[in-house]
Amino acid sequence: MADSLSKGTLYGLGVGPGDPELLTLKALRILKAAPVIAYPAPEKGPSLARSIVAPHLPGGQTEIAIRMPLDWARFPLQEVYDRAAREIAEHMAAGRDVAALCQGDPFFYGSFMYLFGRLAREWTVVVVPGVSSLGAGAAALGAPLAARDDALVVLPAPLPEAVLEARLEDCDAAAIVKLGRHLPKVRRVLKRLGLEDRARYVEHASMENQRIRPLAELGDGEAPYFALVLVHKRGEAWRGA
Repeated sequence: MADSLSKGTLYGLGVGPGDPELLTLKALRILKAAPVIAYPAPEKGPSLARSIVAPHLPGGQTEIAIRMPLDWARFPLQEVYDRAAREIAEHMAAGRDVAALCQGDPFFYGSFMYLFGRLAREWTVVVVPGVSSLGAGAAALGAPLAARDDALVVLPAPLPEAVLEARLEDCDAAAIVKLGRHLPKVRRVLKRLGLEDRARYVEHASMENQRIRPLAELGDGEAPYFALVLVHKRGEAWRGA
């Protein structure tokens, strides 16, 4: 590992689900002090992660926009993260700390893990947890993720339909994430299992464009990528405690 006395540190900052006030105090302190910030961004246009922290930026920082296509069939692009890791390493070699922003939590389906995998063996890397989409979604819906001894499973919606169904059958509560174009498939599975009335839907949780809808009213159109469904087989089990 590089000499921490002369080299910079990479901080993986979880910046939360979208509300700038959900940034942790630790992430805020590091964000304001780091001379360099890095963040994922689409090939064109602004970065969502950067927009979350924009009200807190002190100005004058060097910025590294890690631009990549939003075609998830091509993600992650190895060359994108290889190039970003090299650029970040150059700053750390010069003694500059780098704060890499990650929406939600860095290690919960977070893009930061791809930088971590490339740099953690040779450089000092500190991961700062953030509020995840699961926590924000549950808060927005007023529905705890799980109660008592419930087994909670997190299911990415892109999983094959048969796999989604099998895993939903074998749990007490579930969070289905990364909905996007997979919403019709998720609805079919929930309906077959008799769980549609036990499912709650929210998109862009904690953001200004947050929307909560009954799943049955969504139709068969696509949902945003930043949408999730919470399912609890025992209904509002927490009310009986």
